[in-house]
Amino acid sequence: MEERSLSQQGPLLQGVLEMTAMAEFNSIHSVTEMPEGDNPKSGFHHGMFLEPQEKKKSMKALVVKQAKKTCSCTPAKVKDFVLSFFPVLQWLPKYKLREYLLGDIMSGVIVGVLLVPQSIAYSLLAGQEPIYGLYTSFFAGIIYFIFGTSRHISVGIFGVICLMVGQVVDREIQRAGYDAEPAALSGLTATAAYANTTSFPVNRTSKELLCDKSCYAITVGATMTFIAGVYQVAMGFFQVGFVSVYLSDSLLSGFVTGASFTILTSQAKYLLGLNIPRTSGIGSLIITWINIFRNIHKTNICDLITSILCFLVLIPAKELNDRFKSKLKAPVPVELVVIVAATLASHFGKLRETYGSSVAGRIPTGFLPPRPPDWNLLPHVALDAIPLAIIGFAITVSLSEMFAKKHGYSVKANQEMYAIGFCNIIPSFFHCFITSAALAKTLVKESTGCSTQMSGMVTSLVILLVLLVIAPLFYSLQKCVLAVITIVNLKGALQKFRDLPKMWRLSRVDTVIWLVTMAASALISTEIGLLVGVCFSMLCVIFRTQRPEAPLLGWVAESETYESLSAYKNLQTKPGIVVFRFEAPLYYINKECFKSILYKQTGVNPVWVKAAKKKAAKRMLREKEVDSGGNQTSTSMDFVSEPLGFHTIVIDCCAVQFLDTAGIRTLKEVCKDYREIEVQVLLAQCNPSVRSSLIRGEFFKEGEDHLLFHSVHQAVDYALGAQRHSGTSVCKN
Repeated sequence: MEERSLSQQGPLLQGVLEMTAMAEFNSIHSVTEMPEGDNPKSGFHHGMFLEPQEKKKSMKALVVKQAKKTCSCTPAKVKDFVLSFFPVLQWLPKYKLREYLLGDIMSGVIVGVLLVPQSIAYSLLAGQEPIYGLYTSFFAGIIYFIFGTSRHISVGIFGVICLMVGQVVDREIQRAGYDAEPAALSGLTATAAYANTTSFPVNRTSKELLCDKSCYAITVGATMTFIAGVYQVAMGFFQVGFVSVYLSDSLLSGFVTGASFTILTSQAKYLLGLNIPRTSGIGSLIITWINIFRNIHKTNICDLITSILCFLVLIPAKELNDRFKSKLKAPVPVELVVIVAATLASHFGKLRETYGSSVAGRIPTGFLPPRPPDWNLLPHVALDAIPLAIIGFAITVSLSEMFAKKHGYSVKANQEMYAIGFCNIIPSFFHCFITSAALAKTLVKESTGCSTQMSGMVTSLVILLVLLVIAPLFYSLQKCVLAVITIVNLKGALQKFRDLPKMWRLSRVDTVIWLVTMAASALISTEIGLLVGVCFSMLCVIFRTQRPEAPLLGWVAESETYESLSAYKNLQTKPGIVVFRFEAPLYYINKECFKSILYKQTGVNPVWVKAAKKKAAKRMLREKEVDSGGNQTSTSMDFVSEPLGFHTIVIDCCAVQFLDTAGIRTLKEVCKDYREIEVQVLLAQCNPSVRSSLIRGEFFKEGEDHLLFHSVHQAVDYALGAQRHSGTSVCKN
């Protein structure tokens, strides 16, 4: 019926339908039949007729518009700003007590119980008195509760950052003229922090001596914490969080593993009860082990036995917790049990008095009065705070996004930067040092039923209870026990070596980055190791673009797809056409690589061909002059007239992200050289950025910009049609 009704509409409708069908066919295929003798540049090729968008407004207009938008103040904008800057105002009114409260309390209490011994242990790693680690964990939990957007991460003390803080603290203590021994070993209490003592720095007057070595150590730590927090807030304000992109997962993992060796080395002397100076700077790991072996005959047997017993308890208990974590509602707080048992044994056994064991000393209750950072120290620690700020932000944001994706909610990376920044700025006035998210405690927090940021507040309340009541009871706790706790918690980072075979199979480049960063962080220093890792990973990116994959392509039968001949079988090639794909940006670094690979893959270097033809032509002329009869040497003529195996090169530019001036000039040279040996070069699948660069670089002759192709298939059809109908060669200059 439909066919009959169409036929009754007359020839006019049929003609319209035929024209429409032909137009649709031509929009897909760039070659149609045309009478011989017609111009191949018009009529049979449909170019990329793309109408560009209107140009954007001038920079001045955009700045003025953005300024007006930013500076305008309405009640709705103020409300949105306050709610976004203080996320607690958004989620707390919607808090579901029956659904969330029990899980938040359980996870908060468990993390708090685990955090107390770690806060005391990591304080020694940062070169501080134990009380300051408790302060840091307490304030970090409260501030992140107010500003943070992640429901699951645990913000507090992180071992690698503590190590980096401790290295700067030791350096500044020595620079100020104190003895070289770490502040945590001075035996002075925090309550004497503002009293004059007999341990005076040699380069300061007595009027400037307002605190002892312990106080000066936390002053350095707090000042560095303040400036690191300022950096993080500034990065959030200017939205430059992209710097964390340069810290890839493999780089961060290698850095943490390398720093773990340094942490283990710094704690080894406590295991043996040795009183040796703490070293920092380049090669500190090797120097420390040399000092340990030189003084190993001074090992305190009591501390050594205590360390062995703690290892025998903690390591199996940690393994059992990991193995049965799916069956346990909460991990067994074995660290707290060990600390309580060791403290009781040390107190009643009088290990300090009898055997000379080193103990934590008096940990006061309550809080010290707030105190601003030492502004005179800012020039000395400003540079050291940069890697701390970047690492703290990168770890916090990566963990936030990981757990948000797992549980189906979103976090704001910019707000996370503000949150971790304020977790450093505000506590720096209350004798705290740098904090960030920590993976181990975050995993415990998530696995124990955490639902919102309320669990962080519960953790802070647990630490507050310790600060107000329980802290003095840890007076007799041996430092070797804290060292064992620190080393056992390095298990996750050190176990990364077991993942190397799998990592090698997935990506050899990432594995090499991991190894280089790990080795540099361990053997040189943590800061230099991080810098080496960043530089090496960037060099790897450059090398990969400098020597990219550049295969020849073949046609997949019964489709319009072209794929690599070296990767797939049963691909077909079109006679006289070479399809080449360059899988990298074309810029000044790899321009020579582009030309050399193209010449190698096609088997023809046009420069050599031109030179050979010129040489053969000159030889032919000389032979003509010698041969008075006009006979020509057949070998020379055969060489000159020897045809190439192809007449067209199609360059697939789908993987070329951008061109610079050197890249445009290289394409011009390639097209010109091949045109001179009667080979045309066509470009296909150029992205808008590449097309714009080509136009601005005057790549095309006037009226030739329509010779860009949407696909490789179109370019091949065009080349076949041009060769079949006119035999001419069209090449862009």
